[in-house]
Amino acid sequence: MSVPSFGIQSWCYRHFKTIPEFTQQLKAAGVSATELCGVQADFNKPETFDSVIEQFKQAQVKILSIGVQGIFGKPEERNYFEFCRKAGVKYMSVTFKPDGMWDAFKHAEKLAEEYDIQLGIHNHGGYDWLGNATILDYIFKHTSKRIGLTLDTAWAIDAKQDSIKLVEQFADRLVGVHIKDFTYTPDRMPHDVVIGTGNLDLPGFVKTLDKVGFKGFTVIEYEGDVENPVPALSECVKILSGLMK
Repeated sequence: MSVPSFGIQSWCYRHFKTIPEFTQQLKAAGVSATELCGVQADFNKPETFDSVIEQFKQAQVKILSIGVQGIFGKPEERNYFEFCRKAGVKYMSVTFKPDGMWDAFKHAEKLAEEYDIQLGIHNHGGYDWLGNATILDYIFKHTSKRIGLTLDTAWAIDAKQDSIKLVEQFADRLVGVHIKDFTYTPDRMPHDVVIGTGNLDLPGFVKTLDKVGFKGFTVIEYEGDVENPVPALSECVKILSGLMK
């Protein structure tokens, strides 16, 4: 299949806060790529960027994307884009607030154009205002293609959205994918499980990515077993690798 190679979101390893610890754990799960979050790097401290980037180079781990970053129209948010420029990263997962959103979108579009970065809104579940297709469609009709979608499959399930239909609907705005899976307790509390063993139609989802010609970044997310995430993540990697052959 033509679906791109994949990594793991660094939030899955939030117990491992130093870059050497994190990259060792990442590779133990069978991948050498990540979407880097603010646990292992501080995107508000430009003086640390060179050191962070060099440590990933030495570890031979590719940074596919950063995020999820809040974009609220603040001047200091330029730092996120500077990190991407220095690291050669072309994708950023982002979120916005309803208050002042149009100014924030313009701010984000301007920086994304200047730095040649694709931004992907993270649909963070049923409780999140950006978690459903209706609002995403409205936003995409009023913004440039610099702002797209980083589709999180488990949070789509949480918002009672069909991940496969979201891929089809927003194929031209699909920047990245977080492959994540949930089951639920009787009181509807989500529980992370190995991808494809919960409510996600993983084979159908991967086939749909291939069908629409998806070319963005892909990362696995599994947030259970925080202190020992490698066994479950290794199983996730094995399953996804099998589907992508």
